[in-house]
Amino acid sequence: MKKVYTLSEAANLLGTSKETLRRWDKSGKLSAFREPMSNYRYYKKDQLMIFDQLNVKPSDEDTVNPTANYNVLELFAGAGGLAIGLEQAGLKCIALNEIDHWAAETLRFNRPHWNVLEGDIRNMSFSDLNGKVDVVTGGFPCQAFSYAGKKLGLQDARGTLFYEFARVVQETSPAICIGENVRGLLNHEGGKTLQGMISILDEIGYRVLDPKVLKAIFHKVPQKRERLILVGIRKNIDVDFEYPKSNKTIYTLKDALKKGELYDTDVPVSPGTKYPLSKKTVLDLVPPGGYWRDLPLEVQKDYMQKSFYLGGGKTGMARRISWDEPSLTLTCSPAQKQTERCHPDETRPFTVREYARIQTFPDDWKFAGPISSQYKQIGNAVPVNLAKAVGEAVVSFLNETRIQNQKNYQERIAV
Repeated sequence: MKKVYTLSEAANLLGTSKETLRRWDKSGKLSAFREPMSNYRYYKKDQLMIFDQLNVKPSDEDTVNPTANYNVLELFAGAGGLAIGLEQAGLKCIALNEIDHWAAETLRFNRPHWNVLEGDIRNMSFSDLNGKVDVVTGGFPCQAFSYAGKKLGLQDARGTLFYEFARVVQETSPAICIGENVRGLLNHEGGKTLQGMISILDEIGYRVLDPKVLKAIFHKVPQKRERLILVGIRKNIDVDFEYPKSNKTIYTLKDALKKGELYDTDVPVSPGTKYPLSKKTVLDLVPPGGYWRDLPLEVQKDYMQKSFYLGGGKTGMARRISWDEPSLTLTCSPAQKQTERCHPDETRPFTVREYARIQTFPDDWKFAGPISSQYKQIGNAVPVNLAKAVGEAVVSFLNETRIQNQKNYQERIAV
């Protein structure tokens, strides 16, 4: 274990921002050590116990309820994983935009009262919601920008879907905006893409916290999935946002598919795709928790072809998940050669409802469209329980913002 931690490393361990750590240091809540000459902040190993206490969520009793009605506009809503989680946290989705027809049908079928705006965001204006939404969320695709100068501006990002996300934030002026993406955004274009996004949000009036990669397994999700969270707070709000704290309990595939803490019944029977006979013959030889390296050598070479001689572990190939581990990250298709997710006991991909359970969707959440579209919708979703954790953090932030606004109002009328 390391003996000292930098400000950035400590922030990552705590699930908070460097700005918050600086405030804690100033207030004495969590004091940093300093190099005498450079004033460089660092934290010692013996402070890790404090880190653990601050970063681990003891129980569901810590859940914070909204003190007012908080409205959300969700962009790129997909099949509703993020929206369900925010709803469970007490937030109200007053509008959701989604371009995929079957995903939009899924949203409408399950929540007839939701205002689902199906269509291309590039052809829509949301200015009528200015002053009516507290939160704008969106899982925009990761796209490279064309850089016009050292600091990317909003107009430089035209043609990308992040531009549309930022445009809608600018149109609606929420207290907080939350973008989510794959971990790979951190290093996309050498990190320039993410820095461009941050500079754009700064330009339109939002201070951006240090991006945080949230691991779903620490938020009651039986899956090794990671999502990058990008948080922007309107600059006239002087309230910190704290990323959700981790739970100590790690749930497994058994927790997802069997009756237990996560679900009160075994997973419902549902349709699912099948392996071709040639693949089934190979996967029959793989034990639970195993992958292609557990096959006989000649079968490895035949199955992997050229990939056998290349570097890297390729641990997703010919992969059978075991009951006592979280699932690997689900993809849009459960039977692709690079990302097989084989059932522990039966030689087949996970069914639609098994897929949904691993993503912590409720069993009564139905998916529209053909089977291939249902897999795609589920595979692209933010896990519901992870979304709920983010939603609870948003509620805490908005509650504190409301208190601060009330104090400011009282001070103004007292003058």
